[in-house]
Amino acid sequence: MNAKPESLLPPLDVERIRADFPLLARTVHDKPLIYFDNANTGQKPRSVIEAVDRHYREHNANVARAVHQLGEEATAAYEGARDAIARFIHAPSRDEVILTSGTTQSINLVAYSYALPRLKAGDAILTTVMEHHANIVPWQLVAERTGATVKAAPIDANGELIVERFVEMLTPEVKLACVTHVSNVLGTVNPIREIARECRKRGIPLLVDGSQAAPHRPIDVQALGCDFYAITGHKMLAPTGTGALWAKREHLMAMPPFFGGGEMIREVRFEGTVFADPPHRFEAGTPNIAGFAGVAAAIEYLEGVGFDRLKAYEQDLLAYATAALEDLPGIRIFGRAKEKEPVISFLLEGAHANDMATLLDLQGVAVRSGHHCAHPLMHFFGVPATLRASLAFYNTKAEVDGFVDAIGRVRKLLM
Repeated sequence: MNAKPESLLPPLDVERIRADFPLLARTVHDKPLIYFDNANTGQKPRSVIEAVDRHYREHNANVARAVHQLGEEATAAYEGARDAIARFIHAPSRDEVILTSGTTQSINLVAYSYALPRLKAGDAILTTVMEHHANIVPWQLVAERTGATVKAAPIDANGELIVERFVEMLTPEVKLACVTHVSNVLGTVNPIREIARECRKRGIPLLVDGSQAAPHRPIDVQALGCDFYAITGHKMLAPTGTGALWAKREHLMAMPPFFGGGEMIREVRFEGTVFADPPHRFEAGTPNIAGFAGVAAAIEYLEGVGFDRLKAYEQDLLAYATAALEDLPGIRIFGRAKEKEPVISFLLEGAHANDMATLLDLQGVAVRSGHHCAHPLMHFFGVPATLRASLAFYNTKAEVDGFVDAIGRVRKLLM
């Protein structure tokens, strides 16, 4: 069924939504909290908190290791999260979804289980200047061990990937391409379908860091055409220590285990071990069972809100916040991509980002300051750090007004 045009969608009842998030009602330094650090971690609705609490109160047991009732209930919750994630990202099969602690573990799994056995001296991994360190450092580590190199495609002054240069850099020595779907610093949305199409033409697998995309837009890994897609639970309303890697089954079947231990085996003898099929081959040890009960609840919540309405609201909020910041004297905004998610990185002329963030915190405003785990991007823009205001569908224009007023008060203190 086709989605309704945005103009026909019922608007979000944001005040009702905010009531679902207990933390949004608190105060900080005797000021009402304005939480604009959603790219760092999202707040949790009551249904997610209750799902975690209910697991420990009613179902606490280990997964796949007991035939008693509690064990079966815990296993059902854990495997139910796999089903929910597979539905959420439109995976062809639930068995292609590996449950992890987040995008960092997911990318390291691909680095050590897929890339490391295949790379050799002279090979290359292609990524971009706008990547999070989690999509840079693992590739550097395996490159050092194999003699391969890591190359980075450039971006332009607007913070957009120069796609034609990326494609030009897909040379025969490139054995894997790794690109963020949405920049955690700039909000830039990369054209993953186009990139994936060019990679397929050359037989180069593509990994996508979807950590910042999943909270804001529907994900369809089949339509995107990538080979690997990683998400992080805590950025999409779920508990920390949760996430997933989706990979094409052909890759998973050819990948050796990354971690060894219980649950990832069929049979262990001292003469050798027979490993389980994916996905369990890659899920050694006791997982964050309660956390994944929360993941399923988070996905249910997001699906209840609806990404069409969520996206329309967030884009309106982004435009409002951007215009409000632009009206302030001395503000420099980083990232002017034509398509971006609700993330604004900026600096106030003459003020250090960390000083600004500290003083804004005293006004009840939570924003991120620093390099945002993106040193190469900071170097590109010639700054050591920025402030980042990252918005979500439970934020409001009134909060944006309060944020801008707080910047004005802080500006007077610093100037």
